[in-house]
Amino acid sequence: MSKILIVEDEVIIRTALRKLLSRNKYEVVETGSVAEATKQKIDTFDLIVSDLRLPGAPGTDLIKLAGDVPVLIMTSYASLRSAVDSMRMGAVDYIAKPFDHEEMIAAVKRALGKGTKSAAIKKSPEDKDTPIDGMIGTSAIMREVYSKIHKVAPTSATVLVLGETGTGKELVANAIHSESPRKDKPLISVNCAAIPETLIEAELFGHEKGAFTGAAANREGLVAAADGGTLFLDEIGELPLEAQARLLRVLQEGEVRPIGSTESHKVDVRLVAATHRDLAALAREGKFREDLYFRINVVQLRLPPLRERGKDILLLAETFIKRFCTEMLRPPLTLTPEAIQAITTYPWPGNIRELENAMQRSVILCDNDEIIDHTHLAIDHELVKVDDSPSAEPEAAKANVSEANEDLSLEDYFQRFVLEHQDHMSETELAKKLGVSRKCLWERRQRLGIPRRKPTQGKKA
Repeated sequence: MSKILIVEDEVIIRTALRKLLSRNKYEVVETGSVAEATKQKIDTFDLIVSDLRLPGAPGTDLIKLAGDVPVLIMTSYASLRSAVDSMRMGAVDYIAKPFDHEEMIAAVKRALGKGTKSAAIKKSPEDKDTPIDGMIGTSAIMREVYSKIHKVAPTSATVLVLGETGTGKELVANAIHSESPRKDKPLISVNCAAIPETLIEAELFGHEKGAFTGAAANREGLVAAADGGTLFLDEIGELPLEAQARLLRVLQEGEVRPIGSTESHKVDVRLVAATHRDLAALAREGKFREDLYFRINVVQLRLPPLRERGKDILLLAETFIKRFCTEMLRPPLTLTPEAIQAITTYPWPGNIRELENAMQRSVILCDNDEIIDHTHLAIDHELVKVDDSPSAEPEAAKANVSEANEDLSLEDYFQRFVLEHQDHMSETELAKKLGVSRKCLWERRQRLGIPRRKPTQGKKA
């Protein structure tokens, strides 16, 4: 059971949130300020959910105090710029108030998924987790990847890199090669999915003249070309069974026999293989050689999908924008809060490759010389329109509610505040106090069935 610390000074919200999380099988501890939170053993929690605006120190102070414990920041819509700053400071995510129960639970699950406080990635002081050339990211989950690369690179061990498409598996192979004793020898990269099945064996292992139709001359294969260096086989799960048998001989005997030849040649090759597929399952189904699977699965290195990398998403996006602006001779561009909200909440099924393409597209489509808006991203994501005017400095969900009832849910709180204040406050004033846009207020009225009344004389709706 995940343990969550709530830091929120508004009793109604704190109590409602505790009940919501408890109903969803989370262990919850609640506090009202950063000072109270520091009296807890913070490193024993799996997640901290904190309001941005608190009495005394702001909720963002918990980011440094929390260490590897992820911090989810709650803020109002109108203070979205502050939420963006908290992401840059290291918050794992943020959620705008007022929010639905489903929105909060989804945000908590997302934040726990990006969390780093697990035994699997705890590091000893002597571990090296310094960044890798060409790889961008400072999140704890990526520091663990760097640590493994630094450890395995100087050895001759075969490495199996696992990860979804677009996570940067070839960058890992480059890093392993560049930090190995073989760095002055060739690194040969082969995408097994990109070569037709009928040609893959000849490409990898070479062939003799006349070995098959079209073999007009002897040809050295890519395995032999990597002699003394590193062979990177991307998408090894797509390798045909016949080619798998030849590759197994290369690994076991250190020799390669070209197609049509009766002689084998010694080769010294270090293999780094990568796949997005479940090789163990393929082996059980007879679609991948079990003996080859055990042979290549010496050191396994998993690359996390982009959606699990928290603050790295924004860092990568800004790095790509800077690069494309330079390439296209554009002045520096920055992301609007709405664009950042879209980027950091989108699941990125295509991972870093998709993010890179989206940033390139946004730089191309942007007509403004200063900012990139969410409309330039062209990603399939439901965006939230916000009122980010300078006048909307909210106290958000901090508005006083008379005779506060601790049993109120977040929606009850919203409904009660509107009903108690709509007779003497305009829609603009209500929205400002609740920290939402007028459009959001109208939508919530419709959904909760709260009729709009005319304000008292002198107030404008």
